[in-house]
Amino acid sequence: MGIFERPRLKNNKKKDVPNDLWASCPGCESMLHALDLKQNHQVCNKCGHHFLLGARARIEMLADTGSFIETNAELYSKNPLNFANYENKIDMLREKTELNDAVITGKLDIHGKSAMIAVMDFKFFAGSMGSVVGEKITRVIEDAIANRMGVIIISASSGARMQEGMLSLMQMAKTCGALAKLSDAKLPYISVLTHPTTGGVTASFATIGDINLAEPKCMIGFAGPRVVKETTHQDLPPGFQTAEFMLQHGLVDAIVERRELRDRLGALLGYMLK
Repeated sequence: MGIFERPRLKNNKKKDVPNDLWASCPGCESMLHALDLKQNHQVCNKCGHHFLLGARARIEMLADTGSFIETNAELYSKNPLNFANYENKIDMLREKTELNDAVITGKLDIHGKSAMIAVMDFKFFAGSMGSVVGEKITRVIEDAIANRMGVIIISASSGARMQEGMLSLMQMAKTCGALAKLSDAKLPYISVLTHPTTGGVTASFATIGDINLAEPKCMIGFAGPRVVKETTHQDLPPGFQTAEFMLQHGLVDAIVERRELRDRLGALLGYMLK
């Protein structure tokens, strides 16, 4: 036995290391520290890849300090079709995400310009649109009409929520009807599409803005690539469901990096509300 004993190694068990401290960037495969990502609004500082951003973090990024007032926060989904385990899933997601449903609505100021806003959150049921999402968006549009304000809707959604069946699909018509009244009132609607925006949300309010903006490389589409290919029996062009492809074909008016979105929205509200 030696004179000196080797010092014992510290017990670095996996459970002692936070599993959310680092993230791998899908764009450049760099390892990014969670704090750096948070300070950069969930954008990779090496390649510009846009990670998912929660609704509350996005509102904090956009709103003038202290200006956001949430509306209809108390609404949450029941189980109108008695879908198996749906209420349990809703309760679990409400506790996990600290959201009542997949959209937050309210009033805010951006560079001193007031507007009504609805921001979808993909963490809650993949941002799917059920009765509550449609109702909250409709109400925020009606509030805008009553108070002579513009509307901003930021979409991140897998589409209509199947657990609510036809009631979910009805929200497509309801939200578009409310936006038609907003247009009749000569008030602006700015739509911002983020990754991913698909299904019934794409086919309704997300793509009918007076101005449609999108984050770089975000997925925009109705059905998945495989379904589209099987339906059309055609080879699909590369990147056909990206924001860049949609910009080339006129569905999107501009691609705006997340860090520039606040300034762009403030400028647009200033032009459109004069």
